[in-house]
Amino acid sequence: MVALSTVLVFLLVLSRGESELDAKVSPPEKATEWRDPDPSLRGSCQPASSCRECILSHPSCAWCKQLNFTASGLAEERRCGRPQELLARGCPAAELEEPRGRLEVLQDEPLSPGTRGEGATQLAPLTRARRPPGEPQQLRVRFLRAEGYPVDLYYLMDLSYSMKDDLERVRQLGHDLLVRLQEVTHSVRIGFGSFVDKTVLPFVSTVPSKLRHPCPSRLERCQPPFSFHHVLSLTGDAKAFEREVGRQSVSGNLDSPEGGFDAILQAALCQERIGWRNVSRLLVFTSDDTFHTAGDGKLGGIFMPSDGHCHLDSNGLYSRSPDFDYPSVGQVAQALSSANIQPIFAVTSATLPVYQELSKLIPKSAVGELSEDSSNVVQLIVDAYNSLSSTVTLEHSPLPPGVHISYESQCGDSEKREGEAGDRGQCNHVRTNQMGLCRVWGLWDWSPGPQLQHGLCLRQRDSDFGPYPG
Repeated sequence: MVALSTVLVFLLVLSRGESELDAKVSPPEKATEWRDPDPSLRGSCQPASSCRECILSHPSCAWCKQLNFTASGLAEERRCGRPQELLARGCPAAELEEPRGRLEVLQDEPLSPGTRGEGATQLAPLTRARRPPGEPQQLRVRFLRAEGYPVDLYYLMDLSYSMKDDLERVRQLGHDLLVRLQEVTHSVRIGFGSFVDKTVLPFVSTVPSKLRHPCPSRLERCQPPFSFHHVLSLTGDAKAFEREVGRQSVSGNLDSPEGGFDAILQAALCQERIGWRNVSRLLVFTSDDTFHTAGDGKLGGIFMPSDGHCHLDSNGLYSRSPDFDYPSVGQVAQALSSANIQPIFAVTSATLPVYQELSKLIPKSAVGELSEDSSNVVQLIVDAYNSLSSTVTLEHSPLPPGVHISYESQCGDSEKREGEAGDRGQCNHVRTNQMGLCRVWGLWDWSPGPQLQHGLCLRQRDSDFGPYPG
């Protein structure tokens, strides 16, 4: 489903037994409420022969650096122990090396919906935490779902022959769609692309006359088959949308599944050509049939996997379609996620169950039933946007070894929490201008091992929440 995802940016540097964490989070509150997320990490301080090894070995360890603390003949390991043990053996408190984490709030602006989606502060505060390995850190994030956040919507349409009636309806879509979306946001742009299938057997007929005119009747308007055609970059001009769509005509292919996955992947990868802004990004995919996926290309002698790059020529056509296999569901999901694009599958009743299963594999996607002539597409898009934009998700990118992060969500103004602590925070059915919070539990293992240096990004899906101020 489409979700409004919050912003966190963590910069992790484990060096010389310390780590630095830059996050859009706030100081810990009510630490006693938190449970240890991993009981296996509990233990006690063990002797170590150097200050570095001692501090890295366990968060409870301290090192006595007093010059003559160990008597002649005694191992240096006696300098390593729990602080109270070292103090009891005579180590002055000023001589203890006992690094502890600390938090510094860098910026904490009040949450604000802004004016018509502009200037909104939807996540706060920005905090820097410095802490040694093994010491758990509790952080708190406040969020606000602002009203009227800008939207880019790319309409991707199946132009196989069976969609002939739908094309007539879509030609009149631009104005109605803009008007309805402007009811929820002042800034909306729409674009248009179309797809059929790969132009090789057995997907389309390669008879020259059929390549020129694949439709059943020679008297009707029909264009040659193609894989994906980017027709109109995102624009706020409804007349341009209607004009370009009005120039389109249906095409034809041989088999039932269509090449929609090729089209989705290129729409996600060719961000400059499509014209995506750093706002909420919606891709509306309309079709009356299923889709080809990775491996189907072998039927046409295509064995090379999709390379995950943009391949649009000067006319907006996917030029490498005959060279690369269809992308897999995983490739499509990853490309959409990386580009912060949230798909809405508007499909007919016959294929609805297939796309409902597909939606389970693509995060933040939605499915709606399209009427036979696409007459309900505007309402379907608006309903899907309103439903999906009410979910706020706090999540992180893959973590390096030894790092554990869990979340606990508190939604709305009450003390109600949604679910147990897990690997992401989420609030559902969030109203516009409603506030909530998410507590983040972070823990670095204390195993001495090789020194780590990572840029760890728990990043915002900017298309949902917008840039964090500053």
